[in-house]
Amino acid sequence: MNRIKQAFTNRWVILLVVSVLFWAKTIFAYYTDFSLGVQGSIQYFILWINPIATTLLIFGVFLYIKRIKPALITLFLLDLFNTLILYLNVIFYREFTDFVTIKSVLGFSKVSQGISGSSFSLMKVHDILYWIDILAFLGILIYIFAKRKEIISKPVRKSFAVAISCLSALIFSVNLSLSEANRPQLLQRTFDRSYIVKYLGLDAFTIYDGIKTEQTNSVRAHASSNGLTDVLKYTKSHYAAPDSSKYGIAKGKNIIVIHLESFQQFLINMKVDGQEVTPFLNSLENDNQQTLAFDNFFHEVGQGKTSDAENMLETSTFGLPQGSLFTQLGSDNTFQAAPAILNQQSGYTSAVFHGNVGSFWNRDHVYKNLGYQNFFDRSYFNSSDESLGYGILDKDLLKESVGNLEHLQQPFYAKFLTVTNHTPYLTDDKNFNFPSLNTGDSTVDDYVRTAHYLDESLRQFFDYLKASGIYQNSIFMIYGDHFGISDSNNKDLAKALGKDPATWSKFDDAQMQRVPLMFHIPGYTKGGIQHQYGGEIDVLPTLLHLVGVDSSKYIQFGTDLFSSQHDQTVAFRNGDFVTPNYTELSGQTYDNKTGEVVDTDKLGITSDIDKKQQQVKEALSLSDKLNQENLLRFYTPEGFSPIDPKDFDYKNLDKKNAAIEKAKGNKSTSVFSKNGNKTTADLYPSIK
Repeated sequence: MNRIKQAFTNRWVILLVVSVLFWAKTIFAYYTDFSLGVQGSIQYFILWINPIATTLLIFGVFLYIKRIKPALITLFLLDLFNTLILYLNVIFYREFTDFVTIKSVLGFSKVSQGISGSSFSLMKVHDILYWIDILAFLGILIYIFAKRKEIISKPVRKSFAVAISCLSALIFSVNLSLSEANRPQLLQRTFDRSYIVKYLGLDAFTIYDGIKTEQTNSVRAHASSNGLTDVLKYTKSHYAAPDSSKYGIAKGKNIIVIHLESFQQFLINMKVDGQEVTPFLNSLENDNQQTLAFDNFFHEVGQGKTSDAENMLETSTFGLPQGSLFTQLGSDNTFQAAPAILNQQSGYTSAVFHGNVGSFWNRDHVYKNLGYQNFFDRSYFNSSDESLGYGILDKDLLKESVGNLEHLQQPFYAKFLTVTNHTPYLTDDKNFNFPSLNTGDSTVDDYVRTAHYLDESLRQFFDYLKASGIYQNSIFMIYGDHFGISDSNNKDLAKALGKDPATWSKFDDAQMQRVPLMFHIPGYTKGGIQHQYGGEIDVLPTLLHLVGVDSSKYIQFGTDLFSSQHDQTVAFRNGDFVTPNYTELSGQTYDNKTGEVVDTDKLGITSDIDKKQQQVKEALSLSDKLNQENLLRFYTPEGFSPIDPKDFDYKNLDKKNAAIEKAKGNKSTSVFSKNGNKTTADLYPSIK
């Protein structure tokens, strides 16, 4: 210990040891917990040197402090703070396959209210390696300071401290130059944040992100209606006229949206030990008369995940490149969303049913701006309901929802947000009577069990809807919101899908972004599997046209999936995209049939790929401009009235809807009124 104490009097030794240890665990994170797509010796060299500059620059502050004890405390705090940033990114990446941004941090309090323990499930045994040096450093400080003796340490000359700072700047300049040579316009092309981390490191990314966030806030404050010109030009030229054979086929029907949490397309028709994972959803998907189902439909979410999917569904605009639009901008933005459009154009009553707290993802504020008249959150359900993860179990959610659903005036637009099929896929033997996979990865193994539970929940719900008469007068839009198994777990899933984990590639990851989309229309006879490519951005114009509402006057970035003019280029939030023939990932083009990288010059498709890439970039950037600058406040379509969130209050909704029924009397169209003012809730099958 005396030798350690003696070493802690040498400023250069202290700085070297602490810096090397932090560099080592950063490199460990790069290789173990992040997937940065490093290729070639130059990129590996850059990866190894990129933590050095910022680490020396930050930790070098220690050299400027003359007294050793304050200097050691400062260095410890800097080391602790940097380690915390590193570890938060590790945990965040395991959940979102992305890095922590300023906006995601600012929105954390709103997100965290709905989170119950899933972060602990993301921790791994090797995580202790991120904290061992911090604990050792703290222990040494406690020992030294407990002696209450002055430590004699000669301060570093200021010129030497400045020299370290200059060296840091020089190393960063070399790092940036090499990076720009290997990846031109690195800082201008920011759709994929992993590139900045790979080339410049986490600290540089955090600083860069902070600067970009401040710039965005400044732009928003100075926005004007002039910014709409390019947005309107793009959306008007991009509009796809509806297929006349499908326009209005569900006019006047109730719209029931089933939001399948974390549900991927591969679950449909999948079997485990000879048993179907989702037999009920399979029956809907394979109903070639009443269901229009899509097998090439992709989620397009970013860090906002579920909230991004909801935003695209409701507004046909993309989520933000950083953080969640709901938590960052949703409280203040102006929207032209499905609830308001359907209410104003066709007299729809709107409602959301969700078994979590209303503040989760800031929904209690955002839904008002979207125009939702009713939001039945956790407070409207039985307080004794069993809860796993992100809210009450789906069977309880759906069964208890009908007590409020039957009091809504018809036609209604009702969205049900399921939550049980959510990571970390918590299960028990009482509620989840389905075999798990045996991959050795608990996340993958239990995913099929919670998916089966969700399927059972829907079967019971549909049994009620049929018995109550709601089913026959409704159109059902059923979709998966985002991935359930992240890229980092896909290789564990590979064998269950008949794939070789050793050959699993980024192309395979991209294809796993397929999620279900079904329009189930009782009484319709011309259904079948649809093979056209599309994404969540396309849902709103498609749904509006099916119920006979013209979408042309609204600003929407998607196109009707049934239109002959539908754009089949599906944009991912990071700027990659997929088409019926090719998938573009990080500048490489893959053939969809073979999964192999192709030479676009030899195939003569370089111009076409570049054109589609530019289109994707334009759509994402214009959508970001629209939302970040809140440009819809300057644009009101003919026949549309802007939403005033003050018009909505989500307290005592049961009493308010009962009062509406009473006031309307014989003109009330609610299910309860049509049933002779008797409840239909007793028609719901018993939960098993």
